[in-house]
Amino acid sequence: LAFAPLLLVFLAIALPVLVLDYQSRLGISTVKKRKKFYGFTPNSSPIPLKRLILFIGVIIALGLTIFALMPRFPGYQIQMYPVSAPGEMANRRFDSQNRLIVNPGYVSEGKQQGENGSGGSQNATGAGELDQTFYYGFNSKINQNLRGELKPKVVMRVRSQAPGFWRVLAFDHYTGQGWEISRDNQVQKITRPSWSYRFQLLPALITGQTKKVIQTYTAVSELPNLIPALAYPKELFFPSREIGIGPEGSLRSPLGLLEGLTYTVISEVPFRDRTKLQQAGDNYPKSIQNYYLDIPPQIAVRVRQRTEELLATSEKPITSSYEKALYLAQAVKQRYRLPQDPSQFPFLEENQDLVEAFLFKYQGGYPDHFSTTLTIMLRSIGIPARLVAGFGTGEFNPFTGFYIVRNTDAYAMTEVYFPKYGWFAFDPIPGHELLPPSVEQYQTFSVLRQFWQWVAGWLPSPITGLLSNLWHFTIGTIIRIFVGLWKMVSSGWLGMLSGLILAIAFGFLSWLSWHQWKNWRYRFWLATLPPMEQIYQQMIRILATKGYLKHPTQTPLEYASCISQDQPKASAEVIEQIAHAYIRWRYGGHRPNIKQLRRRLKQFSKNRFKV
Repeated sequence: LAFAPLLLVFLAIALPVLVLDYQSRLGISTVKKRKKFYGFTPNSSPIPLKRLILFIGVIIALGLTIFALMPRFPGYQIQMYPVSAPGEMANRRFDSQNRLIVNPGYVSEGKQQGENGSGGSQNATGAGELDQTFYYGFNSKINQNLRGELKPKVVMRVRSQAPGFWRVLAFDHYTGQGWEISRDNQVQKITRPSWSYRFQLLPALITGQTKKVIQTYTAVSELPNLIPALAYPKELFFPSREIGIGPEGSLRSPLGLLEGLTYTVISEVPFRDRTKLQQAGDNYPKSIQNYYLDIPPQIAVRVRQRTEELLATSEKPITSSYEKALYLAQAVKQRYRLPQDPSQFPFLEENQDLVEAFLFKYQGGYPDHFSTTLTIMLRSIGIPARLVAGFGTGEFNPFTGFYIVRNTDAYAMTEVYFPKYGWFAFDPIPGHELLPPSVEQYQTFSVLRQFWQWVAGWLPSPITGLLSNLWHFTIGTIIRIFVGLWKMVSSGWLGMLSGLILAIAFGFLSWLSWHQWKNWRYRFWLATLPPMEQIYQQMIRILATKGYLKHPTQTPLEYASCISQDQPKASAEVIEQIAHAYIRWRYGGHRPNIKQLRRRLKQFSKNRFKV
């Protein structure tokens, strides 16, 4: 951005100079005479302002388009790690008052609503209303017996090498109408060196293949003191002197994330290898069994029965934990419903269980209720699971490279543990992708794909479907052709000979088609030109076919003078006549005799040139 204004100034000066230089070589001035004012004749620029603005606009548009469509290779991705913060955030440390989670959307204990910046109205327990600004799920204890809607508001911008779920925190203990972090007091404090913003985090104890993903976050509005990041962060560049790591892997700041804060995270995101996850087994460590299989005993039997009934609807027996989680997530997504309006489902009664009401009474619930239900269903059949809350990917801007994240992008989904491979998320909420976006093996043209997704978001669904089907049909046809040719060539000598003949025929037809296409384009372009321009361009093409090419820097008169020296007198006269007529028409406004010039050009094209 710092170089862009200088580039624009250069273009604004260079383009008119180049045009003026070209006109000066012709020896023709296009400056119109103007009236004198007090003995002074004001100059008139020969370059119209509209044309200059058009030149600069085209160059800027072309540059932005190239930037949006340009493939992102790893060597060209983020290498610097931006960090900046408001003054009160710099070098901030934890103390006894701020080790816990601070969400402005919840009323702090012992304080009235609105005190100390706590402007929320969300209750920690019981029926209540959602805060309209802050997502209720970013707290050490969340209440899912709340009703209401968030007012959309941009909360942060993210630049990342891969899209994903900007994870904030996870919960291990189900309370019947919400969740809590049972070990919230076990926050590990990490201090960075005074000369660096870099925090070195504990490595993830997983054995699967991972990919390093760099993300830079900028807070656009106030957020809780929880630091969003992709899964398994290993390095954090943050302005405070200390950070905390919660027992569920959440990153905590000593102070709420203030507007203007920028920080960078480097995560080792695991690949989602379905084959390996199917073979992960069920040998869960004690630390996992102790916290992520807990389920209220009063609902355990009914929930397990309902879960087994859903699994029994599969056409084939499901044995692996991964396939069970995948099938149940899809079943919950398809068989249960979201409310038509925010107040459709009543508040839960004091002793009523959310999951039980979801499955057996209301046959559905609010978005996060789907994730809670799936988590408890998995636990009921012995699969460790937990609820994770964070922000969805957001809206990608292909021109800036940022993901625009709003408060309405926040939601919760289910994470399932697989021995040796760690936690993987499943999203049972209707309207969401079953598997959240994450890293892929190859993402060279990821920006192009995201650009298409951005464009598709503005198109009607039928048009998007038609274009997608057309694209898949085209690619599929090309692949089938290449597969068929390969089978033919690899079948023996006869196949190789047939393939060679087909290749020669294809090459000849391609060459012929290319020349026909070029001729058609030339004729089409010629038809759009004024008659005098047509005659001049046809003369140049006739001369070019005989080896007399026009150099781009030559003016029409210079070109005609050079060519005439090697031509017969009759041909030279025609060349000079057409060139002078073109100059007078182009720069002098004279009307040429088109019929006569066409006749002379036709005679000229039939003459034999002197070689």
